[in-house]
Amino acid sequence: MVRVTFTPNIQRHIECPPKNVEGSTVREVLDAALAGNERARSYFLDDQGGVRKHIAIFINGVQALDRAHLSDPVPPGAEVYIAQALSGG
Repeated sequence: MVRVTFTPNIQRHIECPPKNVEGSTVREVLDAALAGNERARSYFLDDQGGVRKHIAIFINGVQALDRAHLSDPVPPGAEVYIAQALSGG
């Protein structure tokens, strides 16, 4: 199982509680974590299925690199952390 956690900042805007899911890539993990939650899915993923620019995904503390296909491997027992990127000055 993989633990998917969303930052508290994201949870203030959209309901997405932490979940334990199966999956070996970021795509599989996100599909499982967002199943049945279309509002969250459209918040994190664009119409092509890639990660939106304001979202950052970390696997065991290392940022996922493939934002288009979400092919980064996710080992069993990993923690996937999803954060909203902040910008400004």
